[in-house]
Amino acid sequence: MLLERRYGTFKGPLAVTPMFLHSNQRIHALIHVICLALLIFSLIERQTRLGAGPDGKIPGLYAGPPARPTGALLFSTLSRLRLVPATGDQPAYIPRPSALHQHLLTILGVDPTRPP
Repeated sequence: MLLERRYGTFKGPLAVTPMFLHSNQRIHALIHVICLALLIFSLIERQTRLGAGPDGKIPGLYAGPPARPTGALLFSTLSRLRLVPATGDQPAYIPRPSALHQHLLTILGVDPTRPP
C-alpha cells in the first residue's frame, strides 16, 4: 500500500514537462533526478509526520480540522514562505514566519534566521 502511494506520488506532483532527450544517458540522468526528488519529498513528509505528535495531525495545515501532513500539503504551505537572499555580510533569512510555518520549520530542523 505504501509503495503504491509512492508510485502515485512519482506519477503525480513531480510531473515533468514533456521533453525529447537525445541519448540514453540523459534519460538515465533524468530518472535519477526524479527519483532523488521523490526521495526528498518522502523524507520531508516522514519527518513532519514523526514530529506532528501522537495524533499525527497538524492544526492549520489544511482549511478545517487538523490534518495529517502530506508532501503536497507541506510544499503548498511552505511555498508561501519568503526567503531574503544573503547580501554582503548579512546571511539569508526568512522574515517573520507565521506560527504554522515556524512549527513546520522547527519539525524539519530549519532555523529561519539561518536557512540552509
